[in-house]
Amino acid sequence: MVTGVWVLGDQLWTGQSALQSCVQQPQQTPVFFIESMRHAQQLPYHLQKLVLVWSAMRHFAEELRQDGWPVSYVQSEDFETPLLKWIEQYRITELRVMTPTDRPFAKLIQSLNLPCIVTFTPNNRFIWQDQEFVNWARSRKRLLMEDFYREGRQRFKILMDGEHPTSGRWNFDRENRKPPKGKLTLPEALWFEPDTITQEVIDWVKQSPAFKDSQAYWQIETFQWGVTRQQALQVLRFFIETRLSNFGPYQDAMVTGEQTMWHAMLSPYLNLGLLHPLEVVQAAEEAYYINRNTWELSSVEGFIRQILGWREYMHGIYIYMGEDYPERNWFNHTQPLPDFYWTGDTQMNCLHHVLQQVKETGYAHHIQRLMVLNNFALIAGISPQELQDWFHAAFIDGYDWVMQANVIGMGQYADGGMMASKPYAASANYINTMSDYCKRCTYNPRSRTGETACPFNFMYWDFLSRHYEKLKNNSRMIQILRNLERISSEELQQIRQQAEQWRHEHQNTEYLLSSTSTHHGSPDSTPQAVS
Repeated sequence: MVTGVWVLGDQLWTGQSALQSCVQQPQQTPVFFIESMRHAQQLPYHLQKLVLVWSAMRHFAEELRQDGWPVSYVQSEDFETPLLKWIEQYRITELRVMTPTDRPFAKLIQSLNLPCIVTFTPNNRFIWQDQEFVNWARSRKRLLMEDFYREGRQRFKILMDGEHPTSGRWNFDRENRKPPKGKLTLPEALWFEPDTITQEVIDWVKQSPAFKDSQAYWQIETFQWGVTRQQALQVLRFFIETRLSNFGPYQDAMVTGEQTMWHAMLSPYLNLGLLHPLEVVQAAEEAYYINRNTWELSSVEGFIRQILGWREYMHGIYIYMGEDYPERNWFNHTQPLPDFYWTGDTQMNCLHHVLQQVKETGYAHHIQRLMVLNNFALIAGISPQELQDWFHAAFIDGYDWVMQANVIGMGQYADGGMMASKPYAASANYINTMSDYCKRCTYNPRSRTGETACPFNFMYWDFLSRHYEKLKNNSRMIQILRNLERISSEELQQIRQQAEQWRHEHQNTEYLLSSTSTHHGSPDSTPQAVS
C-alpha cells in the first residue's frame, strides 16, 4: 500500500491537510506537482499571475525535497496523463488531495479515471471550516457580513475583552473613510528581486507561444512579488511594522501614481497558502496589544475585518450558494466588456490609472476594484459574467471562490441583494471625493450631460432610471431615488440618450470573454483572492 499526495497550486504550505496526514512518514510518501498548460490557457491570465503561481509551486517543491519528501514535478498539457504515469511509477494505491477550494477543480479531479483510491482531505486554508459557515448561515434570517464578522470575533477570541469587543466597539468603519486631502507621507512597499527559479519561469512564459496574445494586455516585468513562505512572512512583518498603525484612516483613498497606499499586499500569499489567515489576524492583534498606548484600534480593527470578516465571508458565501450563483444577472445586464478594460485606453482618468496599474502589477486595492472597476461596469450595464472572468484573469490574487461573491454579489448586485443591502453604485462625486483622479481628467466630475460630462455621472443616473422599479422598494435607495425624481424630464432624457450613445459606441469589442463561461479557473493546478 503506497499513499501519494498531489499538491495543488494554492496549497503551498507544509500544514496543508494532505501533507499533514502523511507527515509521520515523508520519505515513504511520493508528492506530485503538475503545471498544466491547457489549464493555464482557459482564460488570458495576467502573465505575472502565471509567474507567481508556477514559481511558488517550484519553490515549495524544492522545500519539500529538502525536508525529505520524494517529489516529482512535471509540466504537461493536461493533468490526467502525468498523473497516470506517476501513479504507475510509484505503484500508488491511494492518492490524497486536500479538497480544492473551487468547485470546478474538485469536479475535474472527480472526473479523472485514475487506477487508485482518491481521498479528499479537509480544506484547512480558512479560519472557518466549510460546514461551520453552512451551519451559521442556516441559522440566520439574513446573511450580513457584519453579523458574521462579530460571530467570528467571538468564536476565535480576536480583539475581545471577555464577551465584549475591545474598547466596547465592534466596528470603526466610519473613522476609516478619510479622503486623501493635504500632503500624505506614504509608506514604501516591500518588493523582491526574482531569483534563479523565478527568472527561469519569467523567461519561459515570455518565450512560450501559448501566451503570446496575453502579452498584448499584461506586463510580465518588472516582477516583484514574493514566491516563498519566508518572503510572505517578511511582507507580513513589514506591513505590521510600517503600515498597520496607519492603515485605517485612508484605506479607501486613491492617489494617482500610488499603487499600494497603506494596504498589506498579502492577498496573493494568502491565496496561495503561503500564509494562513488566522496567523495574519493573530499577528495584527498581538502587535496592537504591544503598542496599544500609541496605536489607534481603528486601524487594526479595520485590517482584521478584511481578513476575519470580508475574506472568510466571501469564501463562506461561495460554499453556501448554489452552483447557478455565477450565472445570476438580476438587472439583466448584457453590455459587452469594453476594450479599455484590457488596454487601459480611456479618457476617464480614474479607469485609465487603475487599469494601467493592473496591467503593470496585476494588483489594485479594494476600493479601486469596487468603486472604480466594478462600479462603472454596474452602472454601464456590462455583463456580470464577462466582468467576473476579466477580474479572474487580470488580478494576481483573483480566483473562482472569491470572484463569484466579490463581482457577482457585491460588485454587480447580480444576485438581487443576497449579499449587499444595496447596489454599490456611485457617480463621479464619490471618486472626486476619495481620490485625486478627477483633477487630471478630461471630463468634468460635476456635469451630468454635455460633451465634458463624466460618463460616471450620466451612467449613474441612467442606471437608477432604468432600474427604478426594481430599486424603489429598497429602503436604502429611497433618498437616492428621490434625488433622481428631482431631475427634470428634459435632462433625464438627455442623460438616457448620452448613456445609450456611449453603450452603442462600445458595442463592438475586439476581445470578448464568453458570457456563458462556466469554468472560471486559474493558471495553477487548482482554480481560486484580500487587498
